[in-house]
Amino acid sequence: MNACDSNPVPKARRLRWPALAAAILLAHGASHAQAVRVEVLNKQLDHPWGLAFIDKGRMLVTEKAGAMRLIQPDGSMGAPLAGLPRVDAGGQGGLLDVLADSGFTRNRLVYFCFSEPAASGAGNSTALAVARLSDDDRRLENLKVLFSQKPKFASNHHFGCRIAESPDGKLFLTLGERFRRMQDAQTLDNHHGKVVRINKDGTVPADNPFVGKAGALPEIWSYGHRNSQGATIGPDGRLWTHEHGPQGGDEINRPEAGKNYGWPVITYGENYGGGPIGAGLTEKAGMEQPLHYWTPSIAPSGMAFLRSDRYGRAWQGSLFVGSLKFQYLDRLEIRDGRVVKEEKLLQDVGQRIRDVREGPDGLLYVLTDASPGKLLRLAPGS
Repeated sequence: MNACDSNPVPKARRLRWPALAAAILLAHGASHAQAVRVEVLNKQLDHPWGLAFIDKGRMLVTEKAGAMRLIQPDGSMGAPLAGLPRVDAGGQGGLLDVLADSGFTRNRLVYFCFSEPAASGAGNSTALAVARLSDDDRRLENLKVLFSQKPKFASNHHFGCRIAESPDGKLFLTLGERFRRMQDAQTLDNHHGKVVRINKDGTVPADNPFVGKAGALPEIWSYGHRNSQGATIGPDGRLWTHEHGPQGGDEINRPEAGKNYGWPVITYGENYGGGPIGAGLTEKAGMEQPLHYWTPSIAPSGMAFLRSDRYGRAWQGSLFVGSLKFQYLDRLEIRDGRVVKEEKLLQDVGQRIRDVREGPDGLLYVLTDASPGKLLRLAPGS
């Protein structure tokens, strides 16, 4: 597992912020310090996990225990939405990511992923569902499970569970290797440690790389992953992900069709308590190198590119990643497909950063993983 993902924040380190209070934080490390005003829109969330903008600046936020909430632009919210399925909440499992369909203003469709309990009561796995937000905004209706990870396995660890919609309307879903099933990440007869790609109706795209290959599940897009808790479509129109490493070796990748990203054969991490993973390799023919990796591990979660210029040109095009372990927001400058600079933000917030998204106003919105957890908006400072 990645212990950083499930450790709570010690109460003594939590900050108390009044609602809609503002703090000026200077982010150092760039060519010029950037002043950011942190606005607390909501401080009543229970371990929020995923954030999706729908319309008019409104947001859907998931809470890991199994609730989804509709939040207004000012941060106010009502009762949880009705119509959610039962989730196997515990450890790292629960109600996890959420994504509004690109045609939401027309169809009101919402995708979300969660730890799905087995019908027999033995085991669980990551599932992806779609539902329609009702016209009165009170419930999800016409719910359909589009995909269920196979096989189900009794574990509270490594569900992955980030969703991204590609420009051609396909859905990507990241899937953890479930910790004790790490060897499964190298075989194609299961969904452990994979990125899968499906159509919006749950069918398999005909151009998926393993369609028609004997012994391979056709939903698989790429394999050899560990526990991916970040996914986004980059300015290049391609899928970008990151994944937890084992005590080091957290990775950023751009998963391509049919490629093998190495886990657990190659890694820049090590066993918990020390010692190499397997043969201790960091590279091998036929396995992809990460675009970037962190050692020691930052326990990454959430991932978003900033397309707007609301914070000035220095930040435009940057990739933002939350750190659970060290409780900061990481800004990464990307140049020619490489990370050339990192900058640590929000280090004074004192809570684990679970998700980050760019809003329709061009500003960054952040969820902190705590109870109570917070919804933050980063506004340009003076």
